[in-house]
Amino acid sequence: MNPQLASLQQRLGYRFSQPELLTRALTHRSFGADHNERLEFLGDAVLSLAVSSLLYERFAGSDEGDLTRIRAHMVREDSLHRLALALELPQVLRLSEGEAKGGGAQRASILADAVEALIGATFVDGGYAPALELVRKLLSDVIAQAAQAGGGENWGKDAKTALQEWLQARRLAVPSYTITETRGQAHAQTFEVECAVPSLSLSRKGEGRSRRVAEQDAARRMLDELISRDKPGSGLRD
Repeated sequence: MNPQLASLQQRLGYRFSQPELLTRALTHRSFGADHNERLEFLGDAVLSLAVSSLLYERFAGSDEGDLTRIRAHMVREDSLHRLALALELPQVLRLSEGEAKGGGAQRASILADAVEALIGATFVDGGYAPALELVRKLLSDVIAQAAQAGGGENWGKDAKTALQEWLQARRLAVPSYTITETRGQAHAQTFEVECAVPSLSLSRKGEGRSRRVAEQDAARRMLDELISRDKPGSGLRD
């Protein structure tokens, strides 16, 4: 086996009995017909079930709404993108030459899809138990953060709403959202959206497979930036 794929299996904590599944999970549709979209479809469902199970087990005192908010945070594109980077997936993705030159190996949507495809491939190769353990391994730190934050009641809130509330609490105008770029074919587009707060001369960009997802990503990035700046002497505190 390719040393890079062997190393990836070590990071995953799972060794495939059918290595071709691992290869397929890392193959973008631009590379060839034997691509990862079917595994991604399956992995999306397995991921949702596994996360639901882990949250049900960990947060016995949380209600359905809280658990739903935490789950939405964990399975969103941005979270999966970060997992993909931690797994060093950009180095092992199989892309067409054109997609690779266009920066596809760093594109959040492609990397998030690959994570779901890897979970799907693990399920096909070994069943639900190893897939559940893989999700547990990948998300253990995020689940711990949710626990420290007191569960879903205070965590994983809708980013656009949270940003608007943050600005309004400081008597600042609500942000604006503008589509700055649309990439890909009609059936598989990626949107890039800019979130701007003119009163603070700040803007941040996000991306996603729909305008709504891209706006949420941009809002989340803006909110992270504002929170990091919201310190004594920054001029942002009221």
